[in-house]
Amino acid sequence: MVNHVHLGRSGLKISEIVYGNWLTHGSQVDQDTALACVRAALDAGITTFDTADAYANGKAEKVLGKALKGQRRESLEILTKVYWPTGPKGPNDSGLSRKHIMESVNASLRRLGTDYVDVYQAHRYDVATPIEETMQAFADVVRQGKALYIGVSEWTAEQIRFAHDFSTDLGFQVISNQPQYSMLWRVIEEQVIPTSEDLGISQIVFSPVAQGVLSGKYAPGGELPKGSRARDKKGGASTIKRFLDEDLLNRVQELRPVAEDLGLTMAQLAVAWVLQHGNVAAAIIGASRPEQVAENVSASGVRIPEEVMTRIDDILGDAVVRDPALTWENAPHGRP
Repeated sequence: MVNHVHLGRSGLKISEIVYGNWLTHGSQVDQDTALACVRAALDAGITTFDTADAYANGKAEKVLGKALKGQRRESLEILTKVYWPTGPKGPNDSGLSRKHIMESVNASLRRLGTDYVDVYQAHRYDVATPIEETMQAFADVVRQGKALYIGVSEWTAEQIRFAHDFSTDLGFQVISNQPQYSMLWRVIEEQVIPTSEDLGISQIVFSPVAQGVLSGKYAPGGELPKGSRARDKKGGASTIKRFLDEDLLNRVQELRPVAEDLGLTMAQLAVAWVLQHGNVAAAIIGASRPEQVAENVSASGVRIPEEVMTRIDDILGDAVVRDPALTWENAPHGRP
């Protein structure tokens, strides 16, 4: 069964394997499969579920709400996000303005079928809205009982410090950041993680298996597997493209004996690797089949020896992306 850990410097505990439905619910998989995956997550001891209003333009939240209907709400931790365009994508249907936050939280609660979310997350930093306005709106969302805590996603170290300082002044807690993080993508290590550790903020990381690349299923020079994310024209193919370099794929295949020596699959090794890092509270997994959930949950509680961590670094070498500037460079520089 999955371990549970404190999120940030708070009393909230979450499962260190989080079930997320980006690119799956309402998009890549049918509803029956999505419901089966959520049931598999619950059976495995996962209590924390991550989604966003922008995933499949609200459909992902609806599917998750349906899948969790009938469960004891107090036994779950539900996380969602606000920022990216939703609805008809009008001038106020994106960003972190007070208008968009207040309207979006109400819409998310309706779709999820709940009175509150445990963590409401700013899906990106909004350069078009004063940070004071954004944080005051989040403070009001918390005071109204619609969210218990606030988190951010893919914010820079400086932006995370802004969020912490404003939330402290306004009497609520920013307790998490949700960045991309894996053996191959380590841009948060130099700046974001030290700042977060100083402020009592945890990472809930997405893409720990690097869009599936670290599972080893993409053979160098081979045909893209049928049904894989690399073939998905609804968004998956574009997100995985950066990892389909032949040299990188060759290095990933060298991780297979490392995983086997530990009695792990390659995907389990990838998830266990991110959980090895002290500031990482949880790893988000997705699934297109229920059995994938059970496989990834087995990474909870695994400890990788330091000499093996060094061996992994030696194998991957300069294929690892570490530039901290990429958090800002990859962020939207205007409201979408």
